[in-house]
Amino acid sequence: MDDLELAKIERRIYSIRGVRVILDADLAVLYGVSTKRLNEQFRRNRKRFPDDFAFQVTAEETAALRSQIATLSPAPGSIRSQIATASKRNVRYRPYAFTEHGALQAANILNSVNAVHMSVFVIRAFVKMREQLATNAAILKRLAEIDKSLLMHDSALRDIYQKLLPLLSPPPESPRRKIGFHPPSK
Repeated sequence: MDDLELAKIERRIYSIRGVRVILDADLAVLYGVSTKRLNEQFRRNRKRFPDDFAFQVTAEETAALRSQIATLSPAPGSIRSQIATASKRNVRYRPYAFTEHGALQAANILNSVNAVHMSVFVIRAFVKMREQLATNAAILKRLAEIDKSLLMHDSALRDIYQKLLPLLSPPPESPRRKIGFHPPSK
């Protein structure tokens, strides 16, 4: 699977409650099963999924997710936009969200060749996103350090400029004697 396929999986990963998750419908598509079958196996094996592996999305989170999905642009070369695929979801049921570990556990309980095969790529997508976030955090930290040093340099340069300003201005003109004969003042 190449970077394009990995990017397709990454677009299905959302941030809910500060955790990266993939929704049950998207996971079912990737694993080649119906959402009903995935959720059925999930409910049967609920004890294998602690709350940090999978959870049901609240109504408020579902509404926020719909707006998040609606603002995403379609993938280049795709015929259907993500809006169209998101609208096919049955809105009567709130979706389940699976974390990286939950997605792997879901592949184990489905026990299908496609699910086991695709779970590797799902995990790689989660790992790649985590690495990108770590890289972004390191870059942001470095930029903050640079900004701080620039502010210190800026204030030092401002102080030097204020001290040099009197030296840069021309000296005051001394009174000159007028040319010609001038009788002394009384």
